[in-house]
Amino acid sequence: MTGAELLNVMARHQGRERGIHAVDLARLCQIPERALRTLISALREEGIAICATPETGYYLAVTPEELQESCRFLHERAMKSLVLASRMQKISLPELLGQLKLNQA
Repeated sequence: MTGAELLNVMARHQGRERGIHAVDLARLCQIPERALRTLISALREEGIAICATPETGYYLAVTPEELQESCRFLHERAMKSLVLASRMQKISLPELLGQLKLNQA
């Protein structure tokens, strides 16, 4: 399946209320879930607003609020992963992110 073909399928899932969960979307597209997620990531990298939360499933944003909700979810998930990585390495989050330390004078 190509990105264009996936977008064709996603055209039927516009707006959060018409979201479709990954397992159902993968079945509909006749591809493995991992391949679906890879395609979705590639389309997102191209700037396509394929939104998702665990509650809604995947959908194309139709309002700025839907886009913001999905972006908030992605941001929170990324931050949680970064915090876990910093704790596992026993370093601060700023140190993990390579932020400069200012000397206290």
